Amino acid sequence: MRARNGNVFTGFAPATSKDAIKKMSRKVKSWRLHTLTGHTMDGIARAVNPVIRGWMQYYGAFYKTELYPLLYRISAYLLRWIRKKYRRLKTFTKAHKAWKRITLQYPTLFAHWRWIHGFW
Repeated sequence: MRARNGNVFTGFAPATSKDAIKKMSRKVKSWRLHTLTGHTMDGIARAVNPVIRGWMQYYGAFYKTELYPLLYRISAYLLRWIRKKYRRLKTFTKAHKAWKRITLQYPTLFAHWRWIHGFW
């Protein structure tokens, strides 16, 4: 196969399109996780894990690093939820310590925690 400039093109790396990433980002934003302060973390995990797992299996089959920014964004939304739900964890430092404790205690609670660690 020839590229536009005439050189022979021998490689191909299937990756998630920018439109697909935008669509997934809009979906995550539409969940409005930070407003679900009446729910438990386990309840949120049960609600979002099937969707996240599906994205990881479909889009991450070949080029999973393309999904990392989205997965970190989901974790950032979860950290925001922690800061809203538990007022004593309002400061970033306290929320970060709680985040470390939760991810160590329940490393498989959210599907995307298998691929990323942290929230950015």
